[in-house]
Amino acid sequence: MTAPLRPGDPIIVNVALGERSYDIAIGRGQLNTLGQRIAALRSGAKAAIVTDETVARHHLAATEAALAEAGVAATSVTVPAGESSKSFPRLETVCEALIAARIERADLVVALGGGVVGDLAGFAAAVVRRGLDYVQVPTTLLAQVDSSVGGKTAIDSRQGKNLIGAFHQPVLVVADTALLDTLPAREFRAGYAEVAKYGLLGDAAFFAWLEANWQDLFAGGPAREHAIAVSCRMKAAIVGRDERETGERALLNLGHTFGHAFEAAAGFSSRLLHGEAIALGMSLAFEFSARRALLPRAEAERVTRHLAAVGLPTRVSKVSGGVPDADRLMELIAQDKKVKRGTLTFILVRGVGASFIAPGVDASEVRAFLIEKLAER
Repeated sequence: MTAPLRPGDPIIVNVALGERSYDIAIGRGQLNTLGQRIAALRSGAKAAIVTDETVARHHLAATEAALAEAGVAATSVTVPAGESSKSFPRLETVCEALIAARIERADLVVALGGGVVGDLAGFAAAVVRRGLDYVQVPTTLLAQVDSSVGGKTAIDSRQGKNLIGAFHQPVLVVADTALLDTLPAREFRAGYAEVAKYGLLGDAAFFAWLEANWQDLFAGGPAREHAIAVSCRMKAAIVGRDERETGERALLNLGHTFGHAFEAAAGFSSRLLHGEAIALGMSLAFEFSARRALLPRAEAERVTRHLAAVGLPTRVSKVSGGVPDADRLMELIAQDKKVKRGTLTFILVRGVGASFIAPGVDASEVRAFLIEKLAER
């Protein structure tokens, strides 16, 4: 793990994908550079900003001003906030708006928002005119460290999360950490789950650093930029080695097999935010690994203790409104994208920072574990 940079230093992380490589610009005030960066990348291009109603109130005017200052003509389309916008009807709305605005293949889509907007706008960019370039401007912690990087775009199916989508890499990511100041505390905590994930899956020293510095990260101190940069570097390195998730990239799904099932069971609603579901899923992944004698139970308890300390859910009983029984959860888990020929694949761990891909996990073992967890109070 690298040492924190000095406050105020711009941080550039490169995602190395040959001719499709791109930069992630991280730091306070980076939104002001958006127009300059786009003009340098695509001289003469127009831009279509896709955002949601909540983000538009806070950041759309500043985004339009940054583009106008650099001479980038822009239009915008706004969708309702929330996971429900990752749907066929909203995808149609965005696609038709891009076409009506005469956004051409030489132009750009700007995804201004959290993970929902990034996934929706990125997927629209992937399919309109058989592929438009797009720029990610993530406005949540979760999006800055995870969903804006790596080119996964998708909408949800009635049968599960992110089941309809495409790999489509952005040409630029601008992560202005000042935009996180407007996030509700619950949203920020949910995003922190994805930060912790990077330490848990492959960097024990980073997780230990988070245990010691998470309060400064939450308060907006230098730890915030450092944690985002470390997370982005880890994801960029993994994506550079395995862009299409044929191997190592699956490790980024630590906690997601359990988490997505709980998120779907909660109706993709405010009952359980994505990051909250992932925190719960990671806690269960460590407990399940300990149950299999892959690591000491004390190590799993350490992880659960930290996630709980920052205010994230680690017990199934804490999910607002409850969850369905183990059989329904198993049906949802069976829709996980890592399932191969009907057999379950989980990301399990041998310790903090030591995750691995575990194919062929016995469904009956998972079901018994869920029954046990559902019974806890």
